[in-house]
Amino acid sequence: MEPLTDAKRPALKNFLARNRPFIALVVLLTACAISNEYFRSPQNLVNITRQVACSGIAALGMTFVIIAGGIDLSVGSLLAVAGVGGVLCMNEIGSPYLAVGAAFLVPLLIGLAGGAFNGFLVTVGKIPSFIATLGTLSIYRSLSLYFANAGTVSSSNEIFREVGNCVLLGIPLPTWVFLALAAVFGIILKHTAFGRHVCAIGSNENASRYAAIRVRMVTFGTYVIAGFCSGVAAFLFSSRLNSISSTNAGLSYELDAIAAAIIGGTSMSGGKGSIAGTVAGVLILGIISNALVMWNAPVNLQGLVKGAVIIVAVLIQTRRTKN
Repeated sequence: MEPLTDAKRPALKNFLARNRPFIALVVLLTACAISNEYFRSPQNLVNITRQVACSGIAALGMTFVIIAGGIDLSVGSLLAVAGVGGVLCMNEIGSPYLAVGAAFLVPLLIGLAGGAFNGFLVTVGKIPSFIATLGTLSIYRSLSLYFANAGTVSSSNEIFREVGNCVLLGIPLPTWVFLALAAVFGIILKHTAFGRHVCAIGSNENASRYAAIRVRMVTFGTYVIAGFCSGVAAFLFSSRLNSISSTNAGLSYELDAIAAAIIGGTSMSGGKGSIAGTVAGVLILGIISNALVMWNAPVNLQGLVKGAVIIVAVLIQTRRTKN
């Protein structure tokens, strides 16, 4: 084998740095597949994608927000209130097909409205994103509890359940939706003016303003995208069980979404990130959770492992930035 020359070493280092999330995903997947025969079964791998689809969709929207230099802590609570609203409206409609249409449209509109409200607080109200979305996290969760009487809202619409559990070519519908949105958002982020402006604002907001970028509108748009993702996830989440819990639905999704984006290489200081990296981060978290179950690890310690992975990812980012 030809030894590495001084000229090749920086290129290799840059390659490893750019592809760190994907390399970690391959290594983790290989290690888990070798360690447990049940893990590598096709059905288990499909189940992993189903389990992470809803939180993964939320993570796609979170990626835009973080790259633009913000944060959205309300995505899980927004999913809950959007899902509750969708099921309640569906139960009021007699036609089962129209009811399913309402169950999709209503969460989408609630998600967009919630994201727009977050964006308004941050851009017009000039409230720091952490504080603004921390407040709306409580608001949206309280609304879901109020409209559902702090319980679970259920439906008897079997068509709705069939949609949520639909399998196409052996792949669950939520997985298809997650991958489709990832492809669309990846194109938007890398190949459109909006995506370039999102990265520019996250890198240097003042310079972006001097470059005639409409900072408020672009930032507002990132929160609308996050809200849209919460609405889509709410439909998929509620349709799978034909019900939604106002207390548990979307719980900690904001943490999973932030973790997936960070593990995927999105910079917490903004200006840098990719949708492909976030997808890798989502799968890494899903594989870790699944493997811990396979290895009979205590349920109460799974959060410890996930937290450790997040800390390591941030430490790697910090070290790379300093270098």
